[in-house]
Amino acid sequence: MFNEESHLKQPIRWAMVGGGRGSQIGYSHRNAALRDGLFKLVAGAFDLDAERGRDFAVNLGIDEERSYSTYKEMFAQEKLREDGIQAVSIATPNSTHFEICKAALEAELHVVCEKPLTFTTAEAYQLQALAKEKNRLIGVMYGYSGFPMVHQAREMVRRGDLGDIRIVNAQFAHGFHNEEYEKDDPSLKWRVTPAASGPTYVIGDIGTHAFYLCEMITEMEVESLCCMRQSFIESRAPLEDNAHVMLKFKGGAVGTLWASAVNSGSMHQQKIRVVGSKASIEWWDEFPNQLRYEVQGEAPRILDRGMGYLYQDDQGVSCNRVGGGHAEGYFESWANLYARFAHAFDAAERNDQTALAAIWLPGVEAGIEGTRLCEKCVESADNGSQWVNYKD
Repeated sequence: MFNEESHLKQPIRWAMVGGGRGSQIGYSHRNAALRDGLFKLVAGAFDLDAERGRDFAVNLGIDEERSYSTYKEMFAQEKLREDGIQAVSIATPNSTHFEICKAALEAELHVVCEKPLTFTTAEAYQLQALAKEKNRLIGVMYGYSGFPMVHQAREMVRRGDLGDIRIVNAQFAHGFHNEEYEKDDPSLKWRVTPAASGPTYVIGDIGTHAFYLCEMITEMEVESLCCMRQSFIESRAPLEDNAHVMLKFKGGAVGTLWASAVNSGSMHQQKIRVVGSKASIEWWDEFPNQLRYEVQGEAPRILDRGMGYLYQDDQGVSCNRVGGGHAEGYFESWANLYARFAHAFDAAERNDQTALAAIWLPGVEAGIEGTRLCEKCVESADNGSQWVNYKD
C-alpha cells in the first residue's frame, strides 16, 4: 500500500505558472501535489490577467503578496525570501514551456512541466544540461504512468513473462474534436494554432502519452519511424488531428501508434498492447485497474490492481492508495507521480544521490523523447511519409 507516513522534514515549497481558474489541468496538478502533504502551494502566477490571477490565488489560500503578475516577477521575488519557493509546475501553452522552464532552472528551482517539454530536441537538451549544472530536476507530467497496473505490465516484460517482445500497438484516439469546436472554445483554439501548440497537435498532445507508456513498459529504443498525418478539419492544417505512426525498434520488434481527436464516439481509447513470443498484455486507461494477460493456448486472465498475485516492488506496482476492488483512477496516478517528484526533489536538495537513483519518475529524458517523437513524425509526414532514423 501507499505509505502515508512517508513525509519530508518540511514539505516542498511550491508554486504554479498557469493553471488558473477553470483550468482542468491546473486543478489536476494541485489535487495531486497537495494530496500527501509533500508539497505546499505558497505562490503562483496563475493568469495573464493579474487581477483575476490574484483573486484566484487568494481563494486558494495564498498570501496576496505572493500572487504575481508574471513568472519572471515570481522567480525574482521568491529568490529574495528565506522561505522562497523550491519548485514550480508549468501548466501553460506549449510555446512557453522552454522559456519558463529555463528561467525556473536559472532561478535554481525544480520543475514539473506539462508535455511536450519543448518544441525541439535542441531546446530539450539545453534544459537537460542546465538542470545538471544547477543540480535541479525536471519532471514531465506523463500523468498516466502513475497507474499501478502500468508498472505491473513493465515488471512482466522485465521478468520475461511475455518472452521476446515482437509487437507493440499503442493508441490514444478520442472523438471530442471531430468538429471545429475551437471556433467557440479558446481553451482548444491554442492547441490547433502552430504558434502556441508547436509543429503538431494530436501527436504532441496525446500521442506522446501513448508513446511514453510504450517506452516505459517495454524499455525498447526506437530505431526508425514512418508517419502519416491528416487534418480532417481543414482549418487545423498544417496541424494534424489524426496520425498513424509505424515504428521499428532496435532488436527487431515493430509497433504502431495511433493518435486522434476525431475518432467519433470514442471517449479516450488510450490502449497499449504488448505482444511477446509467449504471451501478450493489454492495458486500457478507461479500465485502469485491470491488465489483460493472454498466454498462448490458455484462457485469458484479467489481473486486478491491489491483489497479492501481482509483483510486489517499490517502483509502482504496490503503490495502491486503496485496497483491491475499489476503483483508483486519474487523480491517484497523478498523485503517485507527484509523490515521486517530491521525494526526488528532496533527495536532490540534500545531494543524496543514492536515494535519488532509487526513485523512478518521468524525467527530462522522457521529455526529450516526447519532443523527438514530434519532430520525427513531422519530418516523416511532411516528406511523403518516408522512413526516418529516430536518432540521427
